[in-house]
Amino acid sequence: MTTMHNEVPSARRLGAAPPVDDLSPVERLSTDELRALQLKRLQWTLHHAYANVPFYRKKFDETGVHPDDCRELGDIEKFPFTTKQDLRDNYPFGMFAVPQDQVRRVHASSGTTGKPTVVGYTESDLDAWATVVARSIFAAGGRPGHKVHISYGYGLFTGGLGAHYGAEKLGATVIPASGGMTARQAQIINDFRPEIIMVTPSYMLTLLDEFERQGIDPRSTSLKVGIFGAEPWTEQMRREIEERANIDAVDIYGLSEVMGPGVAQEAVETKDGLHIWEDHFYPEVIDAIDDVPLADGTTGELLFTSLTKQALPIIRYRTRDLTALRPGTARPAFRRMDKVTGRSDDMIILRGVNIFPTQIEEIVLDTADLSPHFQLRLTREDRMDRLTVLVEALPETAPERRGHASAEIADRVKDGVGASVGVEIVDPGSLERSVGKLHRVNDQRPRD
Repeated sequence: MTTMHNEVPSARRLGAAPPVDDLSPVERLSTDELRALQLKRLQWTLHHAYANVPFYRKKFDETGVHPDDCRELGDIEKFPFTTKQDLRDNYPFGMFAVPQDQVRRVHASSGTTGKPTVVGYTESDLDAWATVVARSIFAAGGRPGHKVHISYGYGLFTGGLGAHYGAEKLGATVIPASGGMTARQAQIINDFRPEIIMVTPSYMLTLLDEFERQGIDPRSTSLKVGIFGAEPWTEQMRREIEERANIDAVDIYGLSEVMGPGVAQEAVETKDGLHIWEDHFYPEVIDAIDDVPLADGTTGELLFTSLTKQALPIIRYRTRDLTALRPGTARPAFRRMDKVTGRSDDMIILRGVNIFPTQIEEIVLDTADLSPHFQLRLTREDRMDRLTVLVEALPETAPERRGHASAEIADRVKDGVGASVGVEIVDPGSLERSVGKLHRVNDQRPRD
C-alpha cells in the first residue's frame, strides 16, 4: 500500500533505493552548491529574457526592475508573473529569445480554450529536456536496457516525444505506442513485455479494463512501474492502479510552457512527492488569491522560472496547479512538491462551495460496487447551478446496490465537501474513456 507524503512505503517490484554512485553528479550536490548554481543560472535567464524578448523587457521596465536587481534567489519575487494569456497574446513566436534558425522544434497546447501556447526548443534545450526525463525515469526505477511503453500522445503535445527522447537518453528501448487503439496496446504490452509504462493515470485504468476484457490478468504482465502524469490524480487512484496491476505507480510532473514532462519526478523508493529538478527549474508557491509568497509546507499556486532554457525562457510562470513545497528526501538537495490534486482554474464553485474533481474522485474510489470511471455534469435549472456525479457500476453490481452506492456518494459529498449533488450510477462502459488528458467536467450550462 502507498501512503501520503509523511510516510515512506516500500516499492512493490523494484526494491531498494539506487546507490548514490548511480546518481548523476548534480543529484549529489549539497543544498548550498545547488543554490549557488541556481543563482548563477537565474541571473543569466533574467538577462537573456530582458535582452531578447520584447515582452519581458517591457514588463520588467513597467514593473521597475532590471536583471541586475537579482542578487540573491529571493530577489525573484521582485519580478512580474507570466501567464498563459501572455503566451497567447504573443502567438505564435513572440516569446522566443533566439533567432528562428536556432529553433530545432516547436510544440503547442491544444488551444481548445483559445489560441494555443507555442513553445520552442534549441538543440541545447532538447538535450536538457531529454536529460531531466532520463533522470526522472531513473528515479522511477527505470534502467538502461528496460523497455518503455509510451502511451502519451505524440505530436504537438509534449508528452509523447518528451518521454521518448528521455527514455532513449537513459539507454532504454522505446515502444512508441502513443494514444488510442487500446486493444492493440494491451496486446503489445502482453507480447513485447515492457518493464515501464508512461501514460496518463486515467488511460491506465482504461488499459486495465481492456486486459480484463481480453481475459488477461493485469497483475501477470511484465510491467513493473507506471510513470503517470499530465493530469491530477489521487492517492486512492494510486492504490487502485497498484493493486490491480501489481506495479509501482509514481508521479511525473511537467507542462509545456516550462519544458514538458520531466520538471519533477517521484522516487520509487519513497513515493512521498515529486523532487523538482531545481538545477533547471526554480519553484515558488504563492497564494492564488492575493499573490503573496507562501512558506514551504503551505499549499498554494505553483510558479516556475526556467534556469537554462534558451529558446523560451519563462519567468515566474503561473501554472495554476495547487501544491506545497517540502524538503528533499531521496534527492536531499532538491525540494519536493506534493502531488498536484487540483488546479485553481479547475475549481467548480457550486452555490458558494469550492469543489475540486479530485475530491469527488477520492469518494468514488472508496465506494464499493463502483468502477473508477466517473464524470461531473454541470447544468443550470431555474437559474440554479446543479452538479451531477455520473459513475459506472461494476459489471457484477446488483441493481439494488446501485441505489445504496448513489446515496452513499451523495451523503459523503454533502458531509465532506459541503455541497448537495445529484448522483447517477450508469452502466459499465457507458462513459467516454480518456485517450489523452482527462476532462472530468462536462459543463452544459448556457453561456451568459
